[in-house]
Amino acid sequence: MPRVSRRVSAIAESPTLAVDAKAKALQAAGESVVNFGAGEPDFPTPAHIVEAAVEACRDPRNHRYSPAPGLPELREAVAAKTARDSGYAATAAQVVITNGGKQAVYEVFAALLDPGDEVIVPAPYWVTYPEAIALAGGVAVPVATTVGSGFQVTVEQLEAARTPRTKVLLFVSPSNPTGAVYDRASMEAIGRWADEHGLWVVTDEIYEHLVYGDARFHSMPVVVPSLAERTVIVHGVAKTYAMTGWRVGWMIGPLDVAKAVGNLQSHLTSNVANVSQRAALAALTGDQASVAVMRDAFDRRRRRMVDLLRSVPGAEVCEPLGAFYAFPSFERALGRTIRGRRASSTLELAELVLDEAKVAFVPGEAFGAPGYARLAYALGDDALEEGVTRIAKLLADSD
Repeated sequence: MPRVSRRVSAIAESPTLAVDAKAKALQAAGESVVNFGAGEPDFPTPAHIVEAAVEACRDPRNHRYSPAPGLPELREAVAAKTARDSGYAATAAQVVITNGGKQAVYEVFAALLDPGDEVIVPAPYWVTYPEAIALAGGVAVPVATTVGSGFQVTVEQLEAARTPRTKVLLFVSPSNPTGAVYDRASMEAIGRWADEHGLWVVTDEIYEHLVYGDARFHSMPVVVPSLAERTVIVHGVAKTYAMTGWRVGWMIGPLDVAKAVGNLQSHLTSNVANVSQRAALAALTGDQASVAVMRDAFDRRRRRMVDLLRSVPGAEVCEPLGAFYAFPSFERALGRTIRGRRASSTLELAELVLDEAKVAFVPGEAFGAPGYARLAYALGDDALEEGVTRIAKLLADSD
């Protein structure tokens, strides 16, 4: 009899966190490593949010258990923020506060899926989605997109992937890892297709405020209101407010789904840490100036990274319009001999680049897209310049 269950043994380690850990271990050993691995803003959490947490530590109310679905005032603030920022009207009862966006993803799929239910997952996809679907007993059905299509899926592709077992469409805009942002017309076509076939839509909106140029964020239940009773939104404070370590996310959905998720959480973790919830409350209701400052910095870095990547031998890049990632194709760089080593996949290329150039990125295999790589530009301007320059020099030294 196996010591660890088959269900848990089948879970793969998060590739993004693994790359980040290896890069940080090399840095701790004194190596000069440029780390494009983790999707984490390099900014500190804004001061007024930190001060709210300090005050919360002193308040004895926060030293005790609180309601499993979240502090009532934070659930109200999430509903108000959603109406303010996306135009979607939800009530506090539809909100469940979770331990980061990952827990929201896991709990939503656990609440929606029965064994064998299929979830259409446009690829490239964030590494956690397929694992959360599998843990819930569901089956992820990837639908591939490419740099040539701007990493956007079409209704025709979705229809080709639909079967009698399809229950959910996972829809993400802006996208991790590609930075793709769907325009309103494309989103509406996809939403109407899902509505026509009675599908649920799980939409991850955590990069809502990180859109650039002419791109605009749109929320699926606003664009297709008839889908609202079969749509669940996943969100959180991590990316917008540089609060990855605070672990506060949420889901917004129909009342029966929210209640089911709250019941699950009551046995899984109980409430999110109250100090973190108070900090999130300050983030949502306080001064929003820092959001624009960070977005402007990411926009500047985005444009510089695209310029630099277009000079990398063997790389092809689609300009990202959202989030803080570039997702270049390195297919033309594969198979070459680089300093006596040959990389036949982006897994091998990522290892070679880390060893030889001391630059860390996540290979596309982690996102269901072999031949590609994710480089987060959520790091300092000088480090960004240095990192891509090192990659370009290394790949130029090949035959």
